[in-house]
Amino acid sequence: MTINSESILNDVEKIRKNAPLVHNITNYVVMNTTANALLALGASPVMAHALPEVEEMAGIAWALVINIGTLSDAWIEAMFKAAKKATIRQIPIIIDPVGVGATQYRTRTARELIQASAPSIIRGNGSEIMALCEQDITTKGVDSTSASDQAIDSARALALEFDCVVCITGKIDYIVSQEAMIQVKNGHAMMPRVTGLGCTATALCGAFAAVNQDFDKAAAHAMAVMGIAGEMAAQNAQGPGTLQINFIDSLYQLSETHIKELFND
Repeated sequence: MTINSESILNDVEKIRKNAPLVHNITNYVVMNTTANALLALGASPVMAHALPEVEEMAGIAWALVINIGTLSDAWIEAMFKAAKKATIRQIPIIIDPVGVGATQYRTRTARELIQASAPSIIRGNGSEIMALCEQDITTKGVDSTSASDQAIDSARALALEFDCVVCITGKIDYIVSQEAMIQVKNGHAMMPRVTGLGCTATALCGAFAAVNQDFDKAAAHAMAVMGIAGEMAAQNAQGPGTLQINFIDSLYQLSETHIKELFND
């Protein structure tokens, strides 16, 4: 399976036309960045984690993104409630197992979440995907200690067990399902220096999955757009701080010309 500039652009245009509501239960560190990224691309983000409203919000969303970066017992309960509602409505569920392998608490939480409500897409770095697959892997906080290609077998096992798409991000992004594997080679070396861009990748998966039920391609398109925007942002960046600002602007400015010229197929 492959993607091309035309298929990427088609999904970007769908997002901009429909402004899909993407319900995020995410972490304190990245709320502002992910919300602005979704807005810049053309989606409609909502960050809602309060127990009295998560089911209602999941009841009107086009996609649900769950990110376990800053856990608490109340937030975990909200994640399970929202995921159950999303499953009933058959909207995409995207899970980001941030820091799985670092502590038993977050590793157990992530595994229980995907077992309770099978996700459409799991997006993580190499170490997170390997740890989620119950391999004896530890992470360096939330940073990966394993290259993305080292996690391909783990991704295949997860994809088979939960009938989902697994997106491993790194120098090369691998989108793995039971049927196929897609590689995305866009991006810039400075991107890992900006906290929250991995979480932003997950949020963008939510936007693309909201408009494309072929979740292999949705995840691949999201990673391509992330990488292209990162390359655009790096052109005039002085360092990670300006890269972050430029990245949001690049998502907003992203055009057919940018995609055709920069997509690395």
